Amino acid sequence: MENALPTLSQLVRNPRKRTRKKPKTPALRAIRNSFTGRTRELQKGSPQKAGVCLQVRTVTPKKPNSALRKVARVRLSNNVEVTAYIPGEGHNLQEHSVVLIRGGRVRDLPGVRYHVIRGTKDTEGVEGRRQGRSKYGTPRGV
Repeated sequence: MENALPTLSQLVRNPRKRTRKKPKTPALRAIRNSFTGRTRELQKGSPQKAGVCLQVRTVTPKKPNSALRKVARVRLSNNVEVTAYIPGEGHNLQEHSVVLIRGGRVRDLPGVRYHVIRGTKDTEGVEGRRQGRSKYGTPRGV
């Protein structure tokens, strides 16, 4: 009997365990005590986190696509390092720029699970954008 089901008494002794869902944005759930230096994971997490750019570079996407996508390596306020995508055309980010990060992966860039929020902190909005301005931090054109 290879596919034998457990008996009721076996289930009473050792009940079934729920499979934990893996978080899609683990860095937003981490919290660091700046006094003791300990990091722990929250149940819910933050909608955004601030961080400092360590490196700004371009990355090539996965197979059917071809481009030079702009990404930044960011150390967050909880001391976690992540790679974040910089959306929109053109940007003013460089090393030591302070940015705000939100969740949201980029499908054709492996390992990029976060987006930089344009128009906040040291990040300028996208120039000359007319539609979808709120997503790119562009002020209303006159």
